[in-house]
Amino acid sequence: MASSANGAEEVRGSVLTPLKLVGLVCIFLALCLVVGAVLSPAWVTADNQYYLSLWESCWKAAASDGWQCGSTLETDWQIATLALLLGGAGLILLSFLVGLVSVCVGSRRRFYRPVAVMLFAAVVLQVCSLVLYPIKFIETISLRIYHEFNWGYGLAWGSTIFSFGGAILYCLNPKNYEDYY
Repeated sequence: MASSANGAEEVRGSVLTPLKLVGLVCIFLALCLVVGAVLSPAWVTADNQYYLSLWESCWKAAASDGWQCGSTLETDWQIATLALLLGGAGLILLSFLVGLVSVCVGSRRRFYRPVAVMLFAAVVLQVCSLVLYPIKFIETISLRIYHEFNWGYGLAWGSTIFSFGGAILYCLNPKNYEDYY
């Protein structure tokens, strides 16, 4: 009788709760968004005359139809922004892989805390990069035309929000919720 009770406890402990499944989906979406943000050509745009990404800056001279581009990896703040964002992306990828492994392994509870910690660390890195970027952009680059932070910057914020949501879902106490499933 004792072995059947332990077997039932092991089965109950290995049930994947909907909260953790939604958390894994949030991590996957955060990973997709951060990849899109890093590869985006449009972090800042200005009246079809200027584009700035994490990798290059392109501008179009008024008298010319051609674009001139240069690397953005020459200033310390742009390198720091990229490094912080890539560090966060690496942590999101690692947490996604650990979360995916936890779906396949019988004992999942031991994976919840490391995934949550990695996601919170990724959120801190991404928020630092996303706050640093506009502050230093406005401080160092003087555009005399209307400019806006574009969809690449927005994708990075979306990734940060989904990472935070996934971290919260992985923080919820599984002992209180797994008994219902």
